[in-house]
Amino acid sequence: MFGDIIDIEKNTVTLVNLKKEAEANLLNVHVVFCENDRSVVGEIIAINNEIIKILLLGEIRNNIFTPGVIKKPSFKTPARLIYKSEVELFLGSQDIGNKSNLLIGKSTTYEGYNVTTKINDLFDGHFAIVGNTGAGKSCGVASILQNIFYHNDEVLPTKAHIVLFDAYGEYNRAFEKMNSLPNLRFKHYTTKVNFGDSDIISLPAYFLDVDDLALLLNCTDSSQLPIIEQALKLVYIFTAEDEQTQEYKNDIIAKSLQDILASGKTPTQIRDQIIAVLSKYNTETLNLDTIISQPGYNRTIRQCLNIDAQGKMNSVGLVIDFLQNFSKIDLEKIVTAPNFAYTLDDLYYALEFALIGEGILSSEAIFEKANQLKVRLHAIINSDTKEYFSFSKPVGKEEFIRDFFTAKDGMPAQMVNLNFSYIDERLAKVLTKIFAKLFFNYATSLENRASYPIHIIIEEAHRYVQNDNDIELLGYNIFDRITKEGRKYGVLLGFVTQRPSELSTTSLSQCSNFIVFRMFHPADIAIISNISSNVSQETLERIKTLRPGMAMAFGTAFKVPLIAKLNLPDPMPESTSVDIENAWY
Repeated sequence: MFGDIIDIEKNTVTLVNLKKEAEANLLNVHVVFCENDRSVVGEIIAINNEIIKILLLGEIRNNIFTPGVIKKPSFKTPARLIYKSEVELFLGSQDIGNKSNLLIGKSTTYEGYNVTTKINDLFDGHFAIVGNTGAGKSCGVASILQNIFYHNDEVLPTKAHIVLFDAYGEYNRAFEKMNSLPNLRFKHYTTKVNFGDSDIISLPAYFLDVDDLALLLNCTDSSQLPIIEQALKLVYIFTAEDEQTQEYKNDIIAKSLQDILASGKTPTQIRDQIIAVLSKYNTETLNLDTIISQPGYNRTIRQCLNIDAQGKMNSVGLVIDFLQNFSKIDLEKIVTAPNFAYTLDDLYYALEFALIGEGILSSEAIFEKANQLKVRLHAIINSDTKEYFSFSKPVGKEEFIRDFFTAKDGMPAQMVNLNFSYIDERLAKVLTKIFAKLFFNYATSLENRASYPIHIIIEEAHRYVQNDNDIELLGYNIFDRITKEGRKYGVLLGFVTQRPSELSTTSLSQCSNFIVFRMFHPADIAIISNISSNVSQETLERIKTLRPGMAMAFGTAFKVPLIAKLNLPDPMPESTSVDIENAWY
């Protein structure tokens, strides 16, 4: 069948077709060029009555397949169809009962053979599962994860920590079987308030740092960050009740009032603003009814603010002298107590005062941007969103994460599903970033590096992992940071998306493995083409015609690009297409 080699161009070899027949069933079958010390393996990518084109993929030496061809076969090297005994070298081990081997699906080229990979090779790096809607992504994700947990009853991954950000609430049913197994648990959270037995997604407000709040409050300008930072310093002062914090409160209030008195505004404006501040921010020793003593009489601060018939505030000097008695404090020296807990309401109180304390009320130029923070936080506090940042007890971050991966019966939960289907896309995106950052920071704090691996799988990743302005605002994008640095700490990302062209280019470029279902859009196919060095154009064209449930797998976990038919998961995720006939009739 195979005649002499008549052309070698790059990684493509052209041979004479001795049989003079175009056998379509030979497409994608592998061919071996036999030499003394090695065998060069290629894939038939085109065939007609005259020629056969073969894409070179790798070499077999000492019964081991290695991707890539260092030296092309000579023009006299004979070719043959691959033996079945050699197929397993690149399809993966057929021993799917071994804990090291992960079943992906059935080979579409070699009947009766499985496509497998090593657990380490697929899950020790970032990966992407892509394809059009209806192509089988959700079933593919469920099938692969079920294969991890259900395939070997004797050896179970009891120390796995997989978090699934579930955009549509599809996966709860798919993994409930885990709870019936002796040492496996599946835990699910929901964003629907007062929803059955599911726990509400809840993150303590006091876990939020400047960057988290900037995302939550939809900051668009870096000038807003110092205000948030100031509020975080003040929230400790305004929620504690000890004697020292009382002095801090007095000092901050006094400083704010001195700024108002020195603002150059009219007496009426000054009086009204001081009354407004002291009505909301006051202590037992500094309030509108605080007595200012002078020889012969006493007056309250409120009385000192009275304006006479000529429009003058004659006693304002007494207030100025009184306020100067308070010592100046340095917020940088304030040490927050460990596990200090506060609520969003406490933060709002501190944020309001941060605006006043920074003199923003007297600067119309920056008032609008600064006031946006207060308005947005107020809106959150008065909505269901507040529930996601309420926590019943003070807890440290390590304890929180350990509890996060613990089922209700106290057993470790290997998989946790976060159902984001009841919140809007912006909030879901913010929560995804905040949780991802929390996991990453925890992993990087461990002395024993990568001792607590966490896999974060993000459904509809193109909605959350984008080329945002986070770098301009915060100096980094958390997903880009994790894809570049997370591997060595054991924090790995899995992107599930129908639009890879809309993902962050940095994040996608760091993925080492891809499972590609049917796709049509030219921009998405171009992305796959650019990141797959050993995939032929002919194979890429096949992506457009893949049946639902079929996918092309390539990357470091796969010896060569392979097309597999993934098994249907059992149970199925709730992602099937609508049955129009039954719905209509």
